[in-house]
Amino acid sequence: MNGITSSTALWYASRATGVVSLLLLSAVMILGMLVNRQGRLPGLPRFGATSLHRSVSLLSLLFVAVHVITAIADPFVTISAAAAVVPFAAHYKPFWLGLGAVSLDLIIALIVTSLARARIGRRTWRGVHWLAYAVWPVAFVHSIGSSTDLQSGGLRALAIGCAVAVGAALVWRMSAAIRSAPRSERVARALNDASSADGARTDTHPPLMKAGRS
Repeated sequence: MNGITSSTALWYASRATGVVSLLLLSAVMILGMLVNRQGRLPGLPRFGATSLHRSVSLLSLLFVAVHVITAIADPFVTISAAAAVVPFAAHYKPFWLGLGAVSLDLIIALIVTSLARARIGRRTWRGVHWLAYAVWPVAFVHSIGSSTDLQSGGLRALAIGCAVAVGAALVWRMSAAIRSAPRSERVARALNDASSADGARTDTHPPLMKAGRS
């Protein structure tokens, strides 16, 4: 890297906000899975868990928005606004950016259904919010494939750390659900408990992210 100039500022901004979005998305996923069935985090009252999850979710959405805007505005490569939402329509790294578009579309669906929750009902809302569990892996693969920064060095270690932390939180959540259920109901309880990680917080928006590109 030869430093930031006026011609490379957008490129660096897109990469930096992508990395931060990955961290924030991972944090939101971990918080969501650590919340118990009563909507609480260990050591925090219910309103504290809800407020923390909401704040981190909204912050992640802000960084995702900046990431998408700077990626489109960056003159280094041509990424149209349509390519940001239409999967695999980009000419630059179409597969990896296509995954980013898929994750963004899932995020938009989650936001829209959250805003319309009173009209579509809790059952439909929870059904759509199962998509939250697809957003993170799709966005993570997009991040690794589209950003050479995350393929080596300290940022690769950071990405691996995020994956390990999210995986550990998922294992903890599922194992806690299994241990608390009668043997005959353990599989159904584990699946239901996983979905309640989002359903327990009625006024939060799931996270969204696309990470940096090379």
